[in-house]
Amino acid sequence: MFTGIVAAVGNIETVIPLPGGHDAGVRLVIGAGGLPLADVALGDSIAINGACMTVVEKTADSFAVDVSRESLNCTAGLDSVGEVNLEKALTLHERLGGHLVSGHVDGLGIVRKFEPVGESWELVIEAPATLGKYLAFKGSIVVNGVSLTVNRVEDVQGGCRFSINLIPHTIQVTTLKHLKVDSKVNLEIDLIARYVERMLTAGQRVAQAAKD
Repeated sequence: MFTGIVAAVGNIETVIPLPGGHDAGVRLVIGAGGLPLADVALGDSIAINGACMTVVEKTADSFAVDVSRESLNCTAGLDSVGEVNLEKALTLHERLGGHLVSGHVDGLGIVRKFEPVGESWELVIEAPATLGKYLAFKGSIVVNGVSLTVNRVEDVQGGCRFSINLIPHTIQVTTLKHLKVDSKVNLEIDLIARYVERMLTAGQRVAQAAKD
């Protein structure tokens, strides 16, 4: 589990294709930036741009993860060198500064607007229609590993657009500063919304199964 509070901005330094041809994934060697690695062991989880990955190699200031082809197909920003948001897995003695985050990307969003408004920035993202029902005014959403608050939601043809206000601190300490119109971003819906949807529809599914 994670909180969506980015601990450091790292850098994908090397992308190494894994054996297996076109269907194989890649090994990423990531410079940890300001992320302390002294307490990180092989097999530990680190969220990279919001995607939970397992540490398979480690040095004093870098680590490596293997990313499957399936994960590459379902995420953005994990297939080339560049800056990434990093967060180590949550421990029970830490503050939950953001919200409960699993590190499982639910879909890709597309940036439709990213403009300064006063001292802050307005970020508008179009999410797939399948995720629209999980987005709510003042609800939580994870964008590239960052826990954010939804300010506005609008259903549009083929999707759902939501607006976020980014304060200067968030711009400064995350990779969101690099976003542009048409950039793809990793999205994870609120964990509680996922369970609420399941509970509300479980009875309908049981009834439908009985009819079938």
